[in-house]
Amino acid sequence: MKVGVPTEIKTDEYRVALTPAGVRELTDRGHEVVVQAGAGEGSAIGDDQYVAQGARILPDADAVFAEAEMIVKVKEPQPVEVARLRPHHLLFTYLHLAPDPDLTRGLMASGASCVAYETVEDTRGRLPLLAPMSEVAGKIATQAGAFMLEKPLGGRGILLGGVPGVAAANVMIIGGGVVGMQAAFIAIGMEATVFVYDRNIDRLRELDIAFGGRADTCFASTLHIEERLPDMDLVIGAVLVAGAKAPRVITREQLKLMKPGAVLVDVAIDQGGCFETSRATTHSHPTYEVDGITHYCVANMPGAVPITSTHALTNATMPYVVRLADLGLRDALMADPGFLKGLNVHGGHVTYAPVAADQGLEAVEPAAALAA
Repeated sequence: MKVGVPTEIKTDEYRVALTPAGVRELTDRGHEVVVQAGAGEGSAIGDDQYVAQGARILPDADAVFAEAEMIVKVKEPQPVEVARLRPHHLLFTYLHLAPDPDLTRGLMASGASCVAYETVEDTRGRLPLLAPMSEVAGKIATQAGAFMLEKPLGGRGILLGGVPGVAAANVMIIGGGVVGMQAAFIAIGMEATVFVYDRNIDRLRELDIAFGGRADTCFASTLHIEERLPDMDLVIGAVLVAGAKAPRVITREQLKLMKPGAVLVDVAIDQGGCFETSRATTHSHPTYEVDGITHYCVANMPGAVPITSTHALTNATMPYVVRLADLGLRDALMADPGFLKGLNVHGGHVTYAPVAADQGLEAVEPAAALAA
């Protein structure tokens, strides 16, 4: 199979979808790899490093899409990239379709087969291709929140860890999954007072053990969150419903309960955001203010640390890329029920039920779509 790696063009995105190690894995199996010139520069990977492992460098994205059968990316395709897709293409990337009906319609119209990193599951129902970027985003969320609490950046002017004689900041993390756990570890390390909320009691037990009693684990009822908001300096939204729109956990009305200059960080913004007042921002312009509350809603947080993120992501995705190249789409997905759940669009149809439900579309079972 011929695998293509275009340069990412989303604003402030510096990651790349394949490292030279991934090129080597593919070329050793007889596959061809074409990489757009400069695609790896943001992650400190030069064209010569790709060439040394057997890739060919092409001058632009048009050439990559024209030659490749499988397109491997990091972020969801931008409109100009959607226009390049053809029915023979297999697109493997983060898609986050639920809050983006325009992208969904564009991919359906292209006829391409689109597999989303974020809905692939392993044998235990976990999300192995989302996890590494969730780990990075969780750590960044606390770092960014601590920074945005500084007065020159519009925050309250409070140090997350405090100092002897002055209390630490209060941090609320809503969602105890991978993002929430990593955000909590960083907040604990910075000596903040940390509260982690989740609706799964078993998960709260696991977190309590992991934190060694250094954070409070709390059941995430609406009332409990609302009662705690007036004391919070930093709130991190880390909720996830796999492949679907994120649920709203803080409304605009509830912002009135918070201290002026408090900070909200919405890590769920890729899936539409978990705060009513959230809208996507970029690393160049990361924040805005609503009712005196700073909102940090960068839609590609891991893109800020591309060297770390690229290697973490490709360590996870590379075995799946190799499987698709070795076996082809149908055989690779049908051999692995968890991988099959990654198929979101095929043959002009949505094949992932949560996306279809959020957009009022009819879903086609992925196995049936592939058989057709």
